[in-house]
Amino acid sequence: MRVVFAGTPEPALPALDRLIASPRHEVVAVLTRPDAVAGRRGKPAPSPIAKLAAEHGIAVLKPQRPNNAEFVAELTELEPQCCPVVAYGAILGRDLLAVPSLGWVNLHFSLLPAWRGAAPVQAAIAAGDTVTGASTFLIESGLDTGPILGMATETIRPTDTAGDLLARLAVSGAALLEATLDGIEDGTLKPVPQPVDGISMAPKITVDGARVRWDLPAHTVERRIRAVTPNPGAWTMLGELRIKLGPVTQVADSGEDLVIGPGEICVQRGRVLVGTASRAVQLGTVQAPGKRPMDAADWARGARLDDGVRAS
Repeated sequence: MRVVFAGTPEPALPALDRLIASPRHEVVAVLTRPDAVAGRRGKPAPSPIAKLAAEHGIAVLKPQRPNNAEFVAELTELEPQCCPVVAYGAILGRDLLAVPSLGWVNLHFSLLPAWRGAAPVQAAIAAGDTVTGASTFLIESGLDTGPILGMATETIRPTDTAGDLLARLAVSGAALLEATLDGIEDGTLKPVPQPVDGISMAPKITVDGARVRWDLPAHTVERRIRAVTPNPGAWTMLGELRIKLGPVTQVADSGEDLVIGPGEICVQRGRVLVGTASRAVQLGTVQAPGKRPMDAADWARGARLDDGVRAS
């Protein structure tokens, strides 16, 4: 089957890799976002998907406006039968959706209709879900509302960060996407409408939204920090200093740990505790501005925290 693969970031790489290696499908081109500024030098760089396609000699399409008539015509000339999508990063208009005869098939990292939107992995971890997965569905005009073609489940481990979980889902999802395209080509897959119950939304997490709320219970703080690790990254303020935080662990209910108020910092031998609305949490890694991440206890020894300073 002739396909044009649409994707941009690193989590889309396993799916493209798998389709390139597939004996049943021909990737005739890749659709990705235009080169974006990356790194400290601020020079535009191609997306991970663009780099992989170029390595295999596959044509790379980077339209600024994918829904304009010129690009619709360009895609039509390629005669794709199906367009698989993994985190492309742009809304597809009606004319574009009509180009492939078998439709656009999206790989989404949740068990739809749960966690529709841009950040399903982060949302699942923050909510305390124990199971998530990947879904393939036919794209229509609504946000992740199209009929389901296939699903694969994945356990969320107690220490999973969004990066950990997404890396596993990218691999299992790639296998699901290939199997979905096989089934479409064979005519053995029939799309099933999504249930009307169980709908939840997962909007994009902003940098401001990754700020730690110490006035929340410890289990919520711990989950929310894992949910934004590594991107956009959890952070808090210490006076005028903004620091980044890695995952934290909840401290057992015992003795002095119970009297630490929300945001209050307690430096003990070999560990740094911060209070929440319930029990304290122990910091893992801390990254001060312009510095590399380091163990919280080592950071505290050099930080010389003023008495009464609180995280906020």
